[in-house]
Amino acid sequence: MKIRGWMMEQVAAPMRLAEYAGTPGAGEVLVRVAGCGVCHTDLGFFFDGVPTRHALPLVLGHEVSGTVVEAGAGAEDWVGRDVVVPAVIPCGACPACESGRGAICPRQIFPGNDVHGGFASHVVVPAVGLCAVPDLADPVRNPHGLSLALLSVIADAVSTPFQAIARSQLGPGDLAVFVGVGGVGGFGVQIARARGAAVAGIDVDAARLAALAPHGLELALDAAALDFKQIRAAVGGFAAERDVATWRWRIFECSGTPAGQATAFGLLRHGAYLGVVGYTPRKVELRLSNLMALDATAQGNWGCLPAHYPAIVELVLRGDVVLGPFVETRPLATINETFHELHAGGLGRRPVLVPESPA
Repeated sequence: MKIRGWMMEQVAAPMRLAEYAGTPGAGEVLVRVAGCGVCHTDLGFFFDGVPTRHALPLVLGHEVSGTVVEAGAGAEDWVGRDVVVPAVIPCGACPACESGRGAICPRQIFPGNDVHGGFASHVVVPAVGLCAVPDLADPVRNPHGLSLALLSVIADAVSTPFQAIARSQLGPGDLAVFVGVGGVGGFGVQIARARGAAVAGIDVDAARLAALAPHGLELALDAAALDFKQIRAAVGGFAAERDVATWRWRIFECSGTPAGQATAFGLLRHGAYLGVVGYTPRKVELRLSNLMALDATAQGNWGCLPAHYPAIVELVLRGDVVLGPFVETRPLATINETFHELHAGGLGRRPVLVPESPA
């Protein structure tokens, strides 16, 4: 199979459309791409020179949905099925995977990092971990008429906060605070609301905060207009009004900025939990002993285990997590312009790039 994909050849240089071979081996499938979301991780590779594990040139893109059109030995049952491809694909057989720690699997595959990714007509990926999508033509299963392309954002923007929230054991009546409510943090707000938590969000973009008000965000704090002491006092007051003890606070740093990380860490109270979801290569100075003094917990989160994906698909199809106001589709041929617009902060929705002529 000849695949047409947009190659990143060097940092910040325009990506170029190229053809390359793609044949699934044993245990692999060839997926015709329906859509591939653009993530800030992609921007980090492209603009900041964050190293990819596969040498350049490389096709980026790890939020992939599509249809399996070809399979290698042992994966034939997947042919013809619509799928979401996990952004992090553990091998499923190593000691880490067998211990439930697939996120640190040394043989994991990350499309658009380890292998050519989804900004292409097709992608070759392992069959292990694929998430089958139910019949989207069935109005009972898909009452909101979501397209397969839109479901691509499940692979990172929705699944990553889902796992972080699940790990925190957030439950009804707890407090969830999201620092950064862009793609990942914004979907985190909706997931936390679906779990029955009281939800606060902090961001420098007032429009982002306002957009989430109908979708579970109860306390919106504009970090561009408030200093840290005001933010801390507002969160404390919000929790006190709802009688939420500090050990039921769950704070999620989703901005991937030093300022956001400092804010999230500074919000910790006695027994509280901090989930580190966003990434930045820059350093931030913290007094780590606060964790000891507060008997608090901080935990990182890398991607999402494939086992969670079916539940996430159901959340989205039911409408407990709404995609429409926060995602838009664009032709894949606009990839260079889209990257620059997103990098400049000019897009209000997460872009999903759709191949123009799937073969």
